[in-house]
Amino acid sequence: MKKVFLILFGCMFLFSIAAQAQVENLPPNPVPGKCYVKCVTKDTFKTITETIEVAPAYKTLRAIAGTYKTVEERVMIKEASKRLVYVPAVYETVEVSYVAREARQDFAIVPASFAPGVRTLEVFPPTAGWKYTLLADCPSVNKEDCVVVCYVQMPSKTQDFEITTLIKDAVSTSTSVAEATATYRKQVVAQAARVDEIEVPAEYAMIQRQVVDVPARIEEVIVPAKMREITRQVLDQKGGLTVWEEVDCNLVGNYTALPILWEYDSAVMTAESRTIIDENLLRLLMDKPNISVEIASHTDSRGEDDYNLTLSQQRAQSVVNYLVSRGISATRLVSRGYGETRLKNRCANGVECTEAEHQVNRRTEFRILD
Repeated sequence: MKKVFLILFGCMFLFSIAAQAQVENLPPNPVPGKCYVKCVTKDTFKTITETIEVAPAYKTLRAIAGTYKTVEERVMIKEASKRLVYVPAVYETVEVSYVAREARQDFAIVPASFAPGVRTLEVFPPTAGWKYTLLADCPSVNKEDCVVVCYVQMPSKTQDFEITTLIKDAVSTSTSVAEATATYRKQVVAQAARVDEIEVPAEYAMIQRQVVDVPARIEEVIVPAKMREITRQVLDQKGGLTVWEEVDCNLVGNYTALPILWEYDSAVMTAESRTIIDENLLRLLMDKPNISVEIASHTDSRGEDDYNLTLSQQRAQSVVNYLVSRGISATRLVSRGYGETRLKNRCANGVECTEAEHQVNRRTEFRILD
């Protein structure tokens, strides 16, 4: 909350005010007739510019089809071979002698000749031996007593036989008979049969065919990373300290109008508007670095209410953006659009007003915040 104190004139009050200031942490050594705003210092930021990668580098692949070219080529359409030619044998006729009848020996036989004769042969040889003779009228009972033993010799016996005697043995005589010869005609091989081997050459022809000229390939293209230069705010100094800023009492508690009159249905600041901000609001913010302000913008009643609310917010934000561009921390600025909810005159919806009257409502104001 705003804690605004009006310091009254008079020495009689100075002592009591100073004592109260010590108790309630009020501004020390206040000046009579001045107003003070209690401010908690905010974090201060500084703007840095850096380059960031917003899209990574990557590669793209493109398939490029291969290309062909036509070439002529000599090809074999029939393989080489060998042809076999049979050459029959060649014969010649010759006279051949042969033995029609072989030589031989003829034999004549002269038979044996014989003569008749007589031959006396001993048919029984001479013998000798004892001869027993029993005496007749032997008076002895034992007959052996009447045996006479005589040794008798017997002559051999012979016999004549008719025989034939060999006068001359059989003989043979031989007579040679010469062989008989004859001839016959026969054909004998004068030149033997053979097989001649003849080379049969291969046969060729010319053909056309397509061969790869340039092979298909993958083309790799590196797409570089996309970089972007950005500005961002980083903490410069930590806030949180309680300080008192002396301000014009006319600026305390109420909205102070910036004499900026916006064009109809526009949130674009003109050069004249920027000059007015520089002289009135920018200087205050630079002289009092601890205060914060609200930027409030308005529209006239023409147009839809929702549209006007948005348009007024855009106008307030335009002022904030401009102040930030001039070095004022965005944390010290609050933008609010009120549309046509805070008209300064009678020109509400359906009321006939002049352009000058409508322009009064197209305004921007500011007020100091706690």
